[in-house]
Amino acid sequence: MAFDGFFTHAMVVELNQSLTGGRVMRVNQPYPNEMIMVIRAHRKNQRLLISANPAYPRFQLTKIPYQNPAVPSNFTMTMRKYLEGAILTKIEQVENDRVVTFHFTTRDELGDTEDLVLYVEIMARHSNATLVNQNTGKVIDALKHVGSDQNRFRTILPGSTWRMPPKQERTNPYLPNSKYPTLVKTYSEVSDLAHQLQATYQGLSTNLAQELANRLLASDNLPQTYTEFLKAFDHPEPTLIEFTNSKQDFWALKPTATPITQINNFESLSALLDHFYAHKAEHDRTKELAGQVLKIVNTEIKKDQRKIKKLQKELAAADQADFYRIRGEILTTYLGQVKPGATKITLPNFYDENHPLEIELSPELSPSRNAQRYFTRYNKLKASIEYDHEQLRLTQAELDYLTGIVSQIAVAAPKDVQEIKIELVEQGYLKPHHRKGKKQRKVPAAKPSEYYATDGTLILVGKNNRQNDRLSFKIANKNDLWFHVKDIPGSHVVIRDANPSQQTIMEAAQIAAYFSKGQNSTHVQVDYLPIKALHKPSGAKPGFVTFRGQTTLTVDPVAPRSINSKNQ
Repeated sequence: MAFDGFFTHAMVVELNQSLTGGRVMRVNQPYPNEMIMVIRAHRKNQRLLISANPAYPRFQLTKIPYQNPAVPSNFTMTMRKYLEGAILTKIEQVENDRVVTFHFTTRDELGDTEDLVLYVEIMARHSNATLVNQNTGKVIDALKHVGSDQNRFRTILPGSTWRMPPKQERTNPYLPNSKYPTLVKTYSEVSDLAHQLQATYQGLSTNLAQELANRLLASDNLPQTYTEFLKAFDHPEPTLIEFTNSKQDFWALKPTATPITQINNFESLSALLDHFYAHKAEHDRTKELAGQVLKIVNTEIKKDQRKIKKLQKELAAADQADFYRIRGEILTTYLGQVKPGATKITLPNFYDENHPLEIELSPELSPSRNAQRYFTRYNKLKASIEYDHEQLRLTQAELDYLTGIVSQIAVAAPKDVQEIKIELVEQGYLKPHHRKGKKQRKVPAAKPSEYYATDGTLILVGKNNRQNDRLSFKIANKNDLWFHVKDIPGSHVVIRDANPSQQTIMEAAQIAAYFSKGQNSTHVQVDYLPIKALHKPSGAKPGFVTFRGQTTLTVDPVAPRSINSKNQ
């Protein structure tokens, strides 16, 4: 039913029961468009997620783990200054719109009571969360700043005067009204009535409007049916449904007139949203965090690709080195036949059965200097070949490394992107981000992800190069089996067993194929061998190893959760 006005109403009811009277213990901003407040209420800490993500805007309690950036943002520091220690007094919805106010009371630096309001707007790309001083009406800060160049009528910047979003002309369905009976009499088709209901009342998404239209058209008592529909959101029934077209959606009530194939119930709306958004939001968060990284990495990749093309052209030109060597040697052999001031001479080519060879000369140079000129150009080209080959090797190695980074991001979770950023800082591709005057502390590599094969054998997976190095050279035992896709970027995968079953070996190879650039391919080749056969060359990039004596399997990629996973 989407996060419409009615779902917002139901969520406000749920959060008021869970959070009202609670104290804000901590404020974090793990992702650019999201904030999390840890609120101590009813003798337990609960995490309130407020998301202004354009694709998945929402507010809810969440149990999904997250990882904070190493350095808190300015927004985070402002929210901590004003909200930590504040009491959440009430949560209200503005009519039946997707605008909610979280009211806090706290004390300012002088000890005087201060009333703050956090306005949360759930409006696709215009979603936002704005903290306002209720006494002055001034904006303290917002997740998204909106300047006058973006919106002349509603600026949202620290210090600006707070203005509510434009009011809808539609009717608040919770206020007494008699519009729905007239609509039912006028429109007898479900689709027509649903469209008119949606145009008349606030907060009706398309699917929910169709549900209400169905109920009203089938009703013998319109006021009772309408009232029961409204009351359902005061006592929500969190429901995940699957439509006949296999699409899923979350509802705050059980649909009675919508064609569905499956219904799953949840203990709360927040638990329902955690389940529904677990993978969708995770993927979007990864893209959001990886945006800057991908931009920089792709720029470096393009530079390397251009450099490789240039070096290849230079090497192709250097293939002509023998052209100059042969002419220099022939001139030296027949130096006595070369007349000063000549522009060319034809001499026998003893490298080609003495066939005549015409050689161009510089008339201003002596015969010996002409020969030397050819040797000089030959030596220059010969030296450039060695240099270009070395540069080509180094550039190709960097290109392989950066391509591997892109592949890692494609299968990464948000916490993995954070670690990839740290790696790129260490490698000099990103500038270190730390506060002025503070030294950047070295962050150790995170532990590899743990999965379990069907028979319970532990399988470890490095999700980035730092984890790969830690897994392969610090965690794994020398007799553990190590897996990696053949000739393409991918994760290091280790079976923590020196003598695993063939089934476990196959499953580890499938996991290695999944966490690689070949994830969307079939028949992916995967090498495996004991850890003791690995070698890391001195000065090599993170994640780079050499080996020999491997065994190669051909498998189709399989996600770990399809096998058996301990943590995702």
